[in-house]
Amino acid sequence: MDPVQQYFAALNRVGILNYQNMQVSGEEYFLRRYLPRTSHPVVFDIGANQGGYSKAVLDMCPSARVFAFEPHPVTFKTLQQNLGSTGAALYQYGIGDKNETTRFYDYRDNDGSLHASLYKEVIEGIHGKPAICHDVSIRTLDDVVADLGLDRINLLKVDTEGHEMAVFVGARKTIAAGLVDVIQFEFNEMNVVARTFFKDFWDFLRGYRFYRLLPNGAIQIGVYVAPFCEIFAFQNIVCVRDGLSVFD
Repeated sequence: MDPVQQYFAALNRVGILNYQNMQVSGEEYFLRRYLPRTSHPVVFDIGANQGGYSKAVLDMCPSARVFAFEPHPVTFKTLQQNLGSTGAALYQYGIGDKNETTRFYDYRDNDGSLHASLYKEVIEGIHGKPAICHDVSIRTLDDVVADLGLDRINLLKVDTEGHEMAVFVGARKTIAAGLVDVIQFEFNEMNVVARTFFKDFWDFLRGYRFYRLLPNGAIQIGVYVAPFCEIFAFQNIVCVRDGLSVFD
């Protein structure tokens, strides 16, 4: 095996670039381990796309209350087709650090893709394709939670192609009040575009224990170490509120 292959194989062993499906990424392992701990878990799927994650939640735990958010007008129609009969609550707006109308970018020749982002550079820079844009609505999670009258989110999943930190900033009150038990978010090269470091999440989500998912387990990140944490490649991070047990 050449050095490049060895490097990427080593990354796979610590939960990085395992993106092929929910089994390889560790998401299925995590959901099967966590969801049965609550009889009617409240799950927020931020960046729901076509609904694959929400569907997995409902397949594993039919009693879950799922709230799925997807601002892309094309993708939202597919989300409705996939989840419309499941009882999940579907919302055609995104979640961020303020209430606004802004531009949302996707591939010009593949509108409704998995890579749509609030950052044009994700499409034209990282993926090197011409972009198309849509005007979309964004709301803060603090306002959404208040409107819904919820006093607990058992799982907050965030996959917003680089906009994850903004989601947490807009959920500052909800998180500070201890209303969110477990957070799952994706950290990858999109965070280079957003100029967001792993350290930003580490500092913001104090009171949570950080884990990086493996296909059949998780690695706890007990101490922030930049060479281990600041790897801008696909990985799923799970943050568990202090006092709760998921992987122990």
